[in-house]
Amino acid sequence: MWERTLQDLIRGLRANKKDESKFIAKAVDEIRKEVKSEDMELKAGAVLKLTYLDMLGYDMSWASFHVVEVMSSPRFHLKSVGYLAAVQSFDQDTDVLMLTTNLLKKDLTSAPADVAMTLNGLSHIVTTDLARDLTPELISMLTHSRAHIRKRAILALYKAMVKYPEALQQGIARLKEKLDDPDPGVVASTVNVLCELARRKPEDYLTLAPQLFHLLTTSTNNWMLIKIIKLFGSLSPHEPRLVKKLQPPITELISTTPAISLLYECVHTCIIGGMLQGPSGHSLAKMCVSKLAAFIQDADQNLKYIALLALVKIVPTHPHLVAEYQDTILASVNDQDISIRMRALDLVSAMVTPNSLQSIVQQVLSHLVPDSSSTAAPTAAQSLAQHTVPGSPTAFKPLHMSPSQSPAYRLVLSQRILSMCSQSMYENVTNFEWYLSVLVDLAHVANVDVGSQIRDQLVDVVGRVKGVRRYAVKLMYTLLCDDTILHNARDEGTCSEVLWAAAWICGEYCSELSEPQKLLPYLLQAEMANLLPEIIAVYIQASSKIFGYWAAEVAQRWDDDDLAEVKSTVDLIIGRVREFVSNPDVEVQERAANTLQLFTFIQADLNAYRPRPIIDNPFAEASSSFDPMASGEPRFPKSLYLIQPLHGTYELNPVALAAQASVPIPDGLDLDAWIVAPPPEPVAGDDAEAKVRKVKKGKGKEVNGSKAKSGKKKHKEEANGGDAVVLMAPEGDTETPEQREQRLAERRERMRDDPYYLIDDQPSTSKRVDDDLDSIPVVRLEGMPSLTPGEIYFILPIPTLPSLREDYTPSSSFVIDRDGEMPAGAVAPSLVPSRTMTPVSPESSTPARMMSSFPQYEVDEIRTSTPEPIKVTRPKKKTPGKKKRTQNGSLPHVSNP
Repeated sequence: MWERTLQDLIRGLRANKKDESKFIAKAVDEIRKEVKSEDMELKAGAVLKLTYLDMLGYDMSWASFHVVEVMSSPRFHLKSVGYLAAVQSFDQDTDVLMLTTNLLKKDLTSAPADVAMTLNGLSHIVTTDLARDLTPELISMLTHSRAHIRKRAILALYKAMVKYPEALQQGIARLKEKLDDPDPGVVASTVNVLCELARRKPEDYLTLAPQLFHLLTTSTNNWMLIKIIKLFGSLSPHEPRLVKKLQPPITELISTTPAISLLYECVHTCIIGGMLQGPSGHSLAKMCVSKLAAFIQDADQNLKYIALLALVKIVPTHPHLVAEYQDTILASVNDQDISIRMRALDLVSAMVTPNSLQSIVQQVLSHLVPDSSSTAAPTAAQSLAQHTVPGSPTAFKPLHMSPSQSPAYRLVLSQRILSMCSQSMYENVTNFEWYLSVLVDLAHVANVDVGSQIRDQLVDVVGRVKGVRRYAVKLMYTLLCDDTILHNARDEGTCSEVLWAAAWICGEYCSELSEPQKLLPYLLQAEMANLLPEIIAVYIQASSKIFGYWAAEVAQRWDDDDLAEVKSTVDLIIGRVREFVSNPDVEVQERAANTLQLFTFIQADLNAYRPRPIIDNPFAEASSSFDPMASGEPRFPKSLYLIQPLHGTYELNPVALAAQASVPIPDGLDLDAWIVAPPPEPVAGDDAEAKVRKVKKGKGKEVNGSKAKSGKKKHKEEANGGDAVVLMAPEGDTETPEQREQRLAERRERMRDDPYYLIDDQPSTSKRVDDDLDSIPVVRLEGMPSLTPGEIYFILPIPTLPSLREDYTPSSSFVIDRDGEMPAGAVAPSLVPSRTMTPVSPESSTPARMMSSFPQYEVDEIRTSTPEPIKVTRPKKKTPGKKKRTQNGSLPHVSNP
C-alpha cells in the first residue's frame, strides 16, 4: 500500500493553496491511521509529518503517546524523530512525560550517540520530577570519557538545577572540578553555567574566584573570557579585594584586544564592579571613556547604543571625563535612529553642569525647530485640493515625518530641557534672564502639551529670584503684546498656559512697569474669549491689579487732564468684563462679577467728580494730594485708591512645604469634637448601665440612645405624623479616659467604610491626656513667641505706594529663595542640598566651554544690560505677619483676592 511521505505532504500543501485547510484535514485523517500502525517506520513517518504541521500551527498534542513510542525505538534514526517531536510539542503539562523516566535513564547508559541525543532532548523537556529523578545520572555523566558528552551533560544539569534547586548542592562541587577539565569546550560550558547561576546569588560563588582568575589570565578564547568577565562583574560588589586584583588584567585586555564584544564587556564590568573608583581607577576610567567615545563614532548603530548606555553609568562619577566628548555626544542627538536619540538625551541630561547648561540647552532646543527640508513638496492635485477645499482629505500632508517632528519625541525634548534647568532648585542656572528667555522660546516652538510646566517654572523663578522680576515683567509684557499664541490658544499643542503666567507676573509685579496702563488693552482685547477659562480669570484679575497700581500712581501726581484717560480706561474694563459675568465657568463668573461691581463704583465716582480750584497753600495741596487718609477732600477722585490696597497689601513670596504643618492649633479648638452630633447608636441586649430608651417610630423602626453616655439624660419627644423623635443631651460628662478612647475607637471603626469621612489608618502613637492634667509635663521654653490672641492678630499698616522707578539697573547678584516662608517662630528646613555657588567676577571668570559648531545662546534685545553671575545665599528668616498664600513650596496658581 502506497503511503504519503513528508515530501509528498509538502508538495500537496503547495499544490492546494486555494483549499489548504481541506487538504490538511484529509492529511491528518491519514496520519491518525498511520500512527496506530504496528510498523515503526510508518509510525515514525506519521510523527515526522505531525511535527511539520505543528510548526505551521496545528495541534499535535493528541499524538503525544505515539511520540513516546517512537522515542523508545532501538533504531537511532527513528529514535531521533521521536526526540525531535518531543522537543517540538511537549511542555511542562504533558501527561506522558511521567512515562519517559525509565526510558531516559536507559538511553543515558546506551551508546554515545544515543546519550548525546538524549541529553539534548532532556534539556528541552525536563520537568521538576524528571530533574529530581535524573540528577544522579546527569552528575555521573560529568565524568564521561567523551568530551562532547561531558559538555552536553553540564548544560543539561543546568536545566535540571533550574527546575530542581536541590540539585545545586550535589552538582556545584562537580562543576568546580570541570573548571580544570583538559577540554576547552567543557571548561567554556562550565563557565557559561556558572555565569548564569551567579546572576541569582553571586555570593555563593566567591570561592571560585581563584580558578576563574587563572582562566582570565591564561585563556585565549574570547567567548569564554566574556563569560568570565561577566561573572567577575557579579562577584566584585560582594568582594572588594577583587577590584584591585582585576584592574591589571582587565586594563591589559581593554588596551590590546581587537574584539569589540570583549572590549565592551570589560568596560561594562569595570563600571558595575566599582573598578573606576579611587585614584587607581582614574586612568582606567579615562581609558574606558575614550573607548566608548570611539564606539559612538562607529557606523554600527548597535555599538552607538551600548556606548551611550555605558556612558550614562560613568557620568555620575566622572563627569569631567565625559565632558571632553561633549560635541561627539551631542551629535548623536541628530541620529536618525530614535532609540539612539533617546539614549543620547539621557546622557546629555546627566552631564549638565553650570558651565555646559547653556550650550546643551541651545543644542536640544534647536531640534524643536521644524526642518523645512524634511517635508516633501506637494503635488499639483494636492495643492489644488488644499486651496479649493481646505478641509479636504486630499490636502497635502508630509509623506515622511522626521523623528524630530514626532509629537512624542518633541514632548521628551521639551521635558528634558525643563528638567535639566530646574533640577536641584535651579542649581545649574547661572543666568536667570537667559532661562526666562528659554522658557518663552520653548513655548513658541514646542508644539506639544508642556504649557503647564512652563507656566509653573515661570511663576516659580520670578517668585524665588527677586532680582529677575523687572526683566521678567518686560519679557511677559512682550509676550502679551504678541498675539501669536493668543490666536492659536485652542489649537492642540499650543502652550497657551504661558499666557496665564505672563498675565499673573505682570499683574503681581506691575510696579516694575513704567507705563502699566498701556498693557490693559492687550489684556482686554476681544480675542481673550478664545482662551481657557482659567486664563481668562487671571486676565481679569491682572487687569484689576494693573489698574489699581496705575490709578494710585495717577492719584499721587493728579492733574485734571488725567480724568479723561482714567474714565476711558474704566469704561474699557467695564465693557470687556461685563461679557464674562454670565460665563459658564464659575471662577470666571465670580471674578468678572466682583470686578464689574468695583469698577462700576469707580465709574460713578469719576462721573460725580468735579475739579477743585487750586489751593493757594502748596503744602496743603501736597498734603491732601498724597495722603488719601488726611482730613479734608483731596483734589483727586478718592476711588482711585480703592483697588490698589486689595492686591498690594502683602508681598507674595514662596511658601515652604512644611509651613502648613508648622501652624500651631489655636487655643480652645478641639479637632476631635463633633461639629454635628451623630444620631444615637443602637444597643443590643439589656444593659442597666446604658439606660437606653427605645421608642417605636413609623413602621417598627427604633431610635436608640448611645450606650457610651452616662449620667442623667433629658428627653424631649415631638410627635409628627405618628413618628417620635428622641433628643438626648448629657447634663454632665463623667467618662473616664479609657471609656473615651474606647468610644473613639468604636466610632473610627464604624466610619471606616463611610464615604463621607476620611480615616487615617496610621495608628496613633500619642496617648490622649486631655483629662489627665497632672500627667502633662511643665517645661519652660526659652525664646519662644507668645501665643496670646493679642499677639497673633495684628493691625495691617496702611500701604505706601512705591515711588516710580527709573531706568532699570540689574542687581549685581541674585538670591534664590530655596526654603520659602514659614510661620512665625518656625525654622524652614532646607529642601534641596544646594551646592554653594560663589560669585565670579567678569575679569576672573572661566568662560563656559562652548561647542565648536553651535553659537552661544543669545538673549532677546529686550534686556538693557548683562547681569553678573548669580550668588546663591540663604535668605534671612521672614518676619512675622507675612500672609500665607499656599500650602506647598511653590507659588500659588491664583491671583491675589
